Amino acid sequence: MTPADHLPEFQIIDDADLPVADSCLRNQQPIAEVLEAELPAHSVVLEIGSGTGQHAVFITQRLPNITWQPSELAERLSVINARRLRSGQANFLPPLVLDVAQDLWPVKQVDAIFSANVAHYISWPKLRSMFAGMGRVLRTSGLAFLYGPYNYEGKFTSDGNKALDEWLKADVDAEAGIKDFEQVVLAARKEKLRLVKDIAMPANNRILVFKKYA
Repeated sequence: MTPADHLPEFQIIDDADLPVADSCLRNQQPIAEVLEAELPAHSVVLEIGSGTGQHAVFITQRLPNITWQPSELAERLSVINARRLRSGQANFLPPLVLDVAQDLWPVKQVDAIFSANVAHYISWPKLRSMFAGMGRVLRTSGLAFLYGPYNYEGKFTSDGNKALDEWLKADVDAEAGIKDFEQVVLAARKEKLRLVKDIAMPANNRILVFKKYA
């Protein structure tokens, strides 16, 4: 029996008037399976970069024993809140304003952290700030899950990832781009976050699982 066999049925939410990220539609099921297998019961999870709120809806419906705290830049909260209210999920908390570069984060301590497709959209300085913030708010022995594409030994793992990197640098931020796995692991370790799993995901993505140590 797979983790997916344990996921409960849920009500499809009509969100036709809200923005939809196609990548979420493609990856939400495999992500939910990993989180169900790895997260301790009753975990409070901070999501960094909640985007459209689709992951928050999907995961809180399938994992009702966890509490999901979304966060985003201020101008993006309205969409997340609309999805939260429409979902009616008590474990889907109101979103918080969070810029990963800020020194003071709006949470004190959480059991776990999840972030999808954020690391390659931001610069190295912002990613280091994100790890520093994660190290501050994650409980000892807590888990952090970073979903997205990574380079290994300085090489792209697919032509699609190479094209994505070029687009990011040209159209999003010249300092953005797919990060090297080895450098990500080192940056995390400086904040007492140790890599415990590197999980292959569809479409040349990974979930890196880090554990906070004392």
